[in-house]
Amino acid sequence: MRANFFRTTNKVLGLLCLMYFLTYLDRVNIGTVMASNEFLKEIPLTKTQAGLIFSAFAYPYLLFQISGGWVADRLGPRLALTICGIIWAGATIMIGLVHGVVMLFIARVVLGFGEGATFPTATRAMSLWMPKSRRGYAQGITHAFSRLGNSITPWLVATLIAAISWRGSFIVVGVVSLFWAVAWGLYFRDDPACHKGMTSEEIQTLPPYTANKGELQVPWKPLGVRMIPVIVVYFCYGWTLWLFLSWIPSFFKNEYHLDLQSSALFASGVFFAGVLGDTLGGIVSDRLFEKTKSLNVARRNLVAVMMVLCSVSLVPILFTHDIKLVALALSAGFFCAEFTVAPMWAIPMDIAPTYSGTASGMMNTGSAFAAIVSPVVFGYIVDKTGHWTWPFTGSMALMLLGAALSFAMHPDRPLTEKTLMEAPITGPPISSNAGPNDLVRESVERLALARLRDNRRDVPVRRLL
Repeated sequence: MRANFFRTTNKVLGLLCLMYFLTYLDRVNIGTVMASNEFLKEIPLTKTQAGLIFSAFAYPYLLFQISGGWVADRLGPRLALTICGIIWAGATIMIGLVHGVVMLFIARVVLGFGEGATFPTATRAMSLWMPKSRRGYAQGITHAFSRLGNSITPWLVATLIAAISWRGSFIVVGVVSLFWAVAWGLYFRDDPACHKGMTSEEIQTLPPYTANKGELQVPWKPLGVRMIPVIVVYFCYGWTLWLFLSWIPSFFKNEYHLDLQSSALFASGVFFAGVLGDTLGGIVSDRLFEKTKSLNVARRNLVAVMMVLCSVSLVPILFTHDIKLVALALSAGFFCAEFTVAPMWAIPMDIAPTYSGTASGMMNTGSAFAAIVSPVVFGYIVDKTGHWTWPFTGSMALMLLGAALSFAMHPDRPLTEKTLMEAPITGPPISSNAGPNDLVRESVERLALARLRDNRRDVPVRRLL
C-alpha cells in the first residue's frame, strides 16, 4: 500500500497539486491585501478601481488559454510549465515592490501572462500520466488544492501582513513558487516511459504516448465547434468563481464591519467548502462512470445538477443579514459550484484526448473572460448602490443558464485522428456564385483533411496558399 502511494504517477500528481495550490495563492492573495488598512494607506482605491486590478490578471490569462494549450501540445508540459512557473513567480515578487496603481496593474497583467497556460498544460500532463479511469479524480484533487489555496490564503496573507508587511507577503509566496518551477523542470518527463522511476506495470496502465512535439496538427474548426457549449457553460461557472475569489474577503469586512482577521476567517470557511466540492466532484464523477459506463451521466448530467443546486443555495443571502446563515449559504453555493470543476476539466480530455491541452485551453477561455467582467461588475454595483448582496443575483441566473446549456456538451463523442479520417473529405458542392477566395478556402480545407487522413506532415498546409 505504501509503495503504491509513493509511485511515480502519484508524485507527478502531487507536484501538479502543489502547482494548483500556489497559482491560486498567488492570484487571490491580492483580495486579502486590498482589504487591509496598511495597503489602502499606500495605494487607496475605489471599489471599481479594485475590480479593475482584480481583472487585470484575466486579460493575458484569457489570451494565453488557447495559445498556451497549443504550446503545451507542441512543446510538452515539462518545458511549458517550467517557463510559466518562473514568470508567475517573478510577477508575484514584482507586486510586492510596486508603488502606485499603474505598476500594480502591470504586475497583475504579467502574473496573468505567467499563469495563463498553466491549467491547460497541466491537463495535457494528466492526459499523458493518468489512466482514463482516474481522470476525474486527478482533476478533482488538483482543483481541490487550488481551493485549499483559496481557503488558506486569507488567513495566511493576513498573518504575513501582521508579521512582515503586505509587501513581504508577496515576496515570500513568490520565492516559494520559484522553487516549485525548478523542481518541476528537474523531476517531470513528457513521456512517462522516459522517467527512471516508472515501472513496466505503471506504464501499462497509461495511454500510449502520442505527442509529436513540433508536428501536431490541431483540427481547429471541428475542435472549436465541439468546444463551444463547453466554453459557455464554463463561463457561467467562472462568473461565480471570480466573484467569490475577488470579493468574499471584502464582502465580510464591509457588509458586517469586521476586522481583517475576522473577515479572513469567514472567507477561509467559504473557500474550504470548495476544497470539499472539488475533491468529491472528481470521486463521484469517476464512480458514476464506473457504474454507468456513460460519460454523459458522469460528466454532463452531474454538472447540470450541481449548477442548479448552487443557484438555489445562494438564495438565502438576499433575505437575511445573519452572518452565520449567510456564511453557510455562501459555503453551500461554493461547494456546489466547485463540485462541477472535476467533471468539467475531464470533458476536454474525453472530447479531444490527442489535443487535450488545446481543448482545455479553449474551455478555460470562458472562465478567463468571466474573470475580466465579473469582478468589475461587482465593484461597480457596490459603488453605485451600496448593496453588497445584489451582485450575487447574477451568479444565480448564470448558474441556471449553465445547467440548461450543459446538455449541449457531448463528452461521449471523442474527436480523434481516427474520427477525423472517417469523416467524408468531399463536402457540399461549391456554389457557382462562389468567388475566388471561397474556392481557395474550400480547396485548402479539403486538402488539409486529405493530408491528415494520409498522415502526410512534410508540407504545412499554409504553404499551399
